[in-house]
Amino acid sequence: MIAIVKYNAGNVQSVQYALQRIGVESVVTDNFDSIRQADKVIFPGVGHAQSAMQYLRETGLDTLLLSLQQPVLGICLGLQLLCKHSQEGDTNCLGIFDTEVKLFSSPALKVPQIGWNNIYGYKSVLFNELPEQSFMYTVHSYYAALSDETVATTEYILPFSAALQKNNFYAVQFHPEKSGTAGETILKNFIRIP
Repeated sequence: MIAIVKYNAGNVQSVQYALQRIGVESVVTDNFDSIRQADKVIFPGVGHAQSAMQYLRETGLDTLLLSLQQPVLGICLGLQLLCKHSQEGDTNCLGIFDTEVKLFSSPALKVPQIGWNNIYGYKSVLFNELPEQSFMYTVHSYYAALSDETVATTEYILPFSAALQKNNFYAVQFHPEKSGTAGETILKNFIRIP
């Protein structure tokens, strides 16, 4: 079973619908035992880093997430919360990835970035059989800086992490659940991870 973590952030249902489209059953839950016993865990989210982290700490979900041994996939805000710190609300996050999350700044380009962006430089099983420079759908004002844990790169204003990986933790800044067949390929690859 795939557990989708239910917490104080949006976009959870669209991930469940995307999994249904590829024939994968999932449950949206904040139950600790259900999350611990799941084969895979997806940690999606759209929202504000500070309020989301506050909710995770108040419920103990922060400690639970850090203890997970099975494959975990963070999506969008989920990626940012798995990093060590976010400029959004000057928030200390979960610290799986030793990466800072920063606010885009540009006088020429609009923030948030909304739309399609190509990703490249794949270094993870998440991208098996995915053509280089595939386009993914993105909505965000903050980005994870490039680091040793970057496993795919994209650019808007500057190059940044499209995906991160460390041990059993995987994360993507874009929305695979809204990225058509390319996004479905990534979700299928995550499901196949042993």
